[in-house]
Amino acid sequence: MFSKTADPSAAPTPPTPRPPSPGANAGRSVLGADLRITGEITTTGSVEVLGEIDGNLTAHGLIIGAEGRLKGSVTATTVEVKGKLDGKVTCDSFTLRSSAAVKADVTTNSIVIESGAVMDGRFLKPKG
Repeated sequence: MFSKTADPSAAPTPPTPRPPSPGANAGRSVLGADLRITGEITTTGSVEVLGEIDGNLTAHGLIIGAEGRLKGSVTATTVEVKGKLDGKVTCDSFTLRSSAAVKADVTTNSIVIESGAVMDGRFLKPKG
């Protein structure tokens, strides 16, 4: 039924890798409660912080869990805070849950603040 046989001496051709596209790594990375990171984090996906970060974070999305803490600058499309955030934030959408404690200057287009959230800082509208 099959008339052509493969040449056993020929090396197999490896599959051609697909070039990474923006958001190809769009999964969610969870930084556990027992994890403490000092430094810079950059990803095209989303990050959920359950532990502590001292440094800058750039991601598509950021969720700081109820026990999570971040001290530094954040650049993301969406930011949701349930824990503690101290620094500077630039994002499109910023959400403070009732358990949030934030001390930051936030540049954003959209703000949601639940009753009980604590905010010490300024909200700024992006230029342009």
